[in-house]
Amino acid sequence: MTDQRRPQRRFPDAREDLRHWEDIPDTPQTLSPSYRLAFSDAEFLTRDELRPVRLQLELLKTEMALAERGITSTVVIMGSARIPSPETAGTGGTGPAALATWYEQAREFARLTSLRALATGNRENVVCTGGGPGIMEAGSRGAAEAGGISVSLNIVLPHEQVPNRYGTPDLSFNFHYFAVRKMHFLMRARAIAVFPGGFGTLDELFEVLTLVQTGRMQPLPVLLFGRAFWDRVIDWSALVEAGTIAPADPSIVTFVETAAEAWAAIDAWIPR
Repeated sequence: MTDQRRPQRRFPDAREDLRHWEDIPDTPQTLSPSYRLAFSDAEFLTRDELRPVRLQLELLKTEMALAERGITSTVVIMGSARIPSPETAGTGGTGPAALATWYEQAREFARLTSLRALATGNRENVVCTGGGPGIMEAGSRGAAEAGGISVSLNIVLPHEQVPNRYGTPDLSFNFHYFAVRKMHFLMRARAIAVFPGGFGTLDELFEVLTLVQTGRMQPLPVLLFGRAFWDRVIDWSALVEAGTIAPADPSIVTFVETAAEAWAAIDAWIPR
């Protein structure tokens, strides 16, 4: 049956042209880079002048995929890629290994989140992580253990390029541009859960804080797991005393210690 909602196609589909290309004989002309179809020419698409096009493609690819899956809201989990699971951290660990308890809290938070997502047919409250190791792996793992799905937004780096094995394969995306990746973290976010982390986590956190503070983004729950960690890293009172933020600005964040406490905070959250 013809889909009456779609206009009749009058011109060849781009994919048809690509299939046709495979049958073209090799000649000096067809082997020339100039003869390649522009949209299938990687050398052309990666030129500096095509950066605006690549930015648009990175925005559209993920946006269209999530829309086609019917995902309307996500719960974003951020945190260090270096924090190991308790199974690999051992006992008496120092450094990131001493933070392994947050791996378990991220895993449990993702599990609870996915149970809510499943109740909506995986349309709302879908777990979204950066797709890498550490806290990101814990988020993907908790979602998978609940029988749910998770969105993974990876970034091309000299290390940590391989996605963790728990992310939903057809919802695992890879980015060249940090800016577009961070947009996708926030475009559908219902809540942001931030676990202890380093520069990358701080970058993502302060992007959210700045957008909410300046009114460029609608307020949403921003949960910081582990007050003892965050109070050492960020001196909120010093910023208020210096007058560089308003006295009400620290209230953008909510401190929590457990996954259950985090969801209680989300359910009780009222925009300031």
